[in-house]
Amino acid sequence: MSEVKKGDKVKVHYTGKLNDGSVFDSSVNREPLEFEVGAGMMIAGFDNAVNGMKVGDKKVAEIPAAEAYGEKNDDMVVSVPKAQLPPDLNPEIGQQLSMQQPNGQAIPVVVTKVETETIEIDANHPLAGKDLIFDIELVEIS
Repeated sequence: MSEVKKGDKVKVHYTGKLNDGSVFDSSVNREPLEFEVGAGMMIAGFDNAVNGMKVGDKKVAEIPAAEAYGEKNDDMVVSVPKAQLPPDLNPEIGQQLSMQQPNGQAIPVVVTKVETETIEIDANHPLAGKDLIFDIELVEIS
């Protein structure tokens, strides 16, 4: 039986959890996740975890933040004057917004603080700075 290696296309079922056991994503009750190993489609730790697996194998992969979505970057937390926001926007802590970069690309941000004249937004990935745990089952290699 063959083992997964770089360049293989694979299908996996997975459940992603935080250290407290809370589930942030899962393919259970959905189609398995399909990706090419080593192509940069997945976070590094997940990509590495499937290497060497065989169809039917199950494993638990503990992925440190550095191999997941990276550490939280304080430079990605910025204060924005409310005057620059759309007039009909009533920002609340935890609200997700979309911010347009100078190149036109939209990036998701989360409101982390609301003050009288400004709001603070965080453009870090929601899982940045967090160690992740994935239950992985290899379904197919092609």
